[in-house]
Amino acid sequence: MHHGCTRNGRLISPSAEPAQPAARAQPETPVEPANVGAFTFVAVSNRLPVDFDEGADGSTLWRKSPGGLVTALEPLMRASHGVWVGWPGVADREFEAFENDGITLIPVPLSEQELEDYYEGFSNDTLWPLYHDVIAPPSYHRETWEAYVTVNRRFADAAMKAAALGATVWVHDYQLQLVPRMLRDARPDLVIGFFNHIPFPPYGIYAQLPWRKQIVHGLLGADVIGFQRIADAGNFSRAVRRLFGYSTRGVVIDVPADGGGTRRVVAKHFPISIDAAGYEEIARRPEVQARARQIREDLGNPKTLMLGVDRLDYTKGIGHRIKAFGELLADGRLSVEDVTLVQIASPSRERVGTYMALRDEIELAVGRLNGDFSTISHTAISYHHHGYPREEMVAMFLAADVMLVTALRDGMNLVAKEYVAVRFDGDGVLVLSEFAGAADELKQAILINPHDIDGTKDAIVKAVEMPRRERTRRMRSLRRKVFERDVAVWSASFLRALTGGAAVQAGIPVDLRKSVHEVAAADTLLVALDFDGTLAPHVDKPEDARAIAGTREAVQRLLDLPGVRVAFVSGRALVSLRRVAQPQDGVLLTGSHGIEIQLDTPGIELNLVSEELEQLSVLGRILDAISDSVEGTSVERKPAGIALHTRLATAEAAAVAQSEARRQLGEELPGLTVRDGKNVLEFSVRSVTKGEAVELLRAHTGADRVIYAGDDVTDEDAFAVLSDKDVGVKIGLGPTLAGYRVRSPAEVTQLLTLLAEARESTNR
Repeated sequence: MHHGCTRNGRLISPSAEPAQPAARAQPETPVEPANVGAFTFVAVSNRLPVDFDEGADGSTLWRKSPGGLVTALEPLMRASHGVWVGWPGVADREFEAFENDGITLIPVPLSEQELEDYYEGFSNDTLWPLYHDVIAPPSYHRETWEAYVTVNRRFADAAMKAAALGATVWVHDYQLQLVPRMLRDARPDLVIGFFNHIPFPPYGIYAQLPWRKQIVHGLLGADVIGFQRIADAGNFSRAVRRLFGYSTRGVVIDVPADGGGTRRVVAKHFPISIDAAGYEEIARRPEVQARARQIREDLGNPKTLMLGVDRLDYTKGIGHRIKAFGELLADGRLSVEDVTLVQIASPSRERVGTYMALRDEIELAVGRLNGDFSTISHTAISYHHHGYPREEMVAMFLAADVMLVTALRDGMNLVAKEYVAVRFDGDGVLVLSEFAGAADELKQAILINPHDIDGTKDAIVKAVEMPRRERTRRMRSLRRKVFERDVAVWSASFLRALTGGAAVQAGIPVDLRKSVHEVAAADTLLVALDFDGTLAPHVDKPEDARAIAGTREAVQRLLDLPGVRVAFVSGRALVSLRRVAQPQDGVLLTGSHGIEIQLDTPGIELNLVSEELEQLSVLGRILDAISDSVEGTSVERKPAGIALHTRLATAEAAAVAQSEARRQLGEELPGLTVRDGKNVLEFSVRSVTKGEAVELLRAHTGADRVIYAGDDVTDEDAFAVLSDKDVGVKIGLGPTLAGYRVRSPAEVTQLLTLLAEARESTNR
C-alpha cells in the first residue's frame, strides 16, 4: 500500500476534530449507526477533484483539477468541515485520506478489472448510450452490472464511515446511482442528495435496461434528486410511476418509508452552470488577449473563425457539424479563404471500442474535407485531438467569431456557457443545439436541430453574416443569464432544497424583490397565502392566531388592484379560518388542505359517503383516547379529517402520541391520508392537497402568474405545482421546493406591500 502524500498534500485522519458544523435540523429520532465519522458534509463522485502524479523520487503529487463542481463545492466544504470521496485516478493503488489545498479527500481504490467492468463497461458502455437516447447501442452484460453494484457499495461504505450523525451527503452522477439507497438503508440519519449530470431518458428507452428497477430504487434513497432539465426530472418521475406505482405530484414523489407511512422525495431540475466571473477574469488578462490575437494570426487572420470544443464523443454531433460545414464550402455559400473551423476534440474513453471507431470516422471526415477544400495558404478545418489548459481555451473563445455546439443529446454543455462568460467584449455568436440542456436558458443563441443539416447550414451562415448590433444584443442577453445563474447559484439552490440552509436574514432578499417586480406585470396575478406561520405567528392556542399588524391593509391594497386575486390556502377548517383570519370580501378561501373551498360562489359541499363518515367516527374515537392520555395534546375536528396537535406537549410526549396514533390508525384505518406538519399530525378520509387547491384557484382565476407563500411541510405540495414563471416563498427554515425564503410573517407583509407598489406602478 502506498501511504500519504507529500509537497502539496498533508496526511490527515478521517476522525479529525470537526470544525463548527453549519446550522441544520437534526433527525427527530436520533440513531446511533455503527460507523459514524466526523464530517458534516460529504461529497461523493467517481473522481476526486485532483489529478495524480508521481515525482522522480517516488513521492506522491496531487494537482487540483479545474472544474465547475470543485469551484461550487470548495467554499462549502471549507465552511462546513466537508470531505470529498472519490477514485484518485490510479488503478490498483490505495491511498490514505489526505488534505489538498484545504479540502479533505478520501480515495476509493479501484482495480484495473473494476475500471474495465464498472467504469468503461456498465457506466460508459451501458448507461451512457442508454441515457443519451441510444445514439450508440448500449451493451447489457451481467458481469459489468455486478461490478457496478460492488463498486457502488465501496463508495457508499467510504461515505458513511466519513459522515457525522445527521450529515449531508451529496452524491454525483450516473456512475453512482445505487449509492443513495445503500446510504439510506445503513444510515437513515443522513440527509442525502443526488445530482445527475447527464440526461435521464424517456421511459420507452429506459425500459430496455434489465436492471431498471434497481437503478430507480437506488436513486429513491435520496431526499432530493437533481436533473439538468425539466424533461429529465419528468422522465424519472414517469419511470417511478411505471415501475413502482408510487404517487407523484409535480416534483414530489411519495416513497414508502421503512417505519410505515411515506417519505417525500423531490425530483427536480437544477441546471448546472460555471464560474462565470472566473472565466471573465481570465479573459481580461492582457496575455490571454494577446494569445487570442496570435491564434487568429497563426490561422491566417480569417474573416470568420468558427470554433468547436468537445470531448470526442458520439453525443456531441461533431460529424454533423463537419458535414454541414463541408456542404457550405461545396455550395459556395462559404469560402475557405474567408472562414476557418477550429475543432478541438479532446481524447475520451480511448479504450472503449465505440470511441476508437468514432475517432477514425471523424479524422477521416476531416482529412477528406481538407483534401477537397484547403489551399496552400488556407486550411478548412484545423483539427486537434488533445486537450488544452484553461487559459488557452479562453484565448480560443476570445478569438472565435462563432461558437458551434451541435450536441445530439447533452445534459447541459458547459462549453456554451464558458464561451458566453468569456465574451466581455459583447461580440461573438453562439450556435446551440436545442438538445443541449443549455438551450433551456440561452434562448438568444441561434438554436438548431443538428440532425437537420440544411437548417444547421442556414444557422451557420446566419451567424457568419450577423450584423454587429444584433451580435451585441444577443450576447448581452446571454451573458446576463450566465452571470445571474452561475455555479454558486446552482449549488446553493440544490442545497437549499436539500437542507433548508442556515439562519434566514431579516428583510426581503434582493433576488426576491426582482422577481416580485417581474410577476407584478402579469395580466392576471394570483396571490395565494397560507395563514398560520405565514400571515400570523404560530401561537399555543390555534383559536388565538391573528395576522400581524399591516397585513389586512396590504391584502386590501392588492384586492383593489385590477387583475389581482388573493386567496388564503389553509390547513384549518373553513369555519376556523374565517374566525381567525376575518377575510375581506373578495378573498378566496380553501380550508382543510384544499378539501373545503369557497370561491366567488358558496363553498363546495363535501358530501361525504357513509364509509367516510364511519372512518371519521373511528378516527375521532382513537385520537380522543390518545389525546386524553397524553398531556399537552389536543384534537381538532375538520369536515373530512382530524388533527392531533402536540405543540404544548414535551418532545418525548409528542413523539409517543404521534407514534401511537400512526400505529393504531395504521392497523384500523390503513387507507387514511396522513400529513405531518409543525407539531401536528393530521389524518384525512379524503385525499386533497394544497397543491391541488392552488391548481383549482389558478384555473378559477385564470391567473398567468402565481405567488404562493407558506411555512409548513404541507405547503410543499403547493410549491411543487408552481411553474418557473411563478414565485414560491418559504417562511423560516427547513427543506423546501420554494425558490425564495424569508424569515417571518413580518417579511410576508412587507412582501405584499412591495407587490402592491410594483403593481400600482405597472398600471400607471
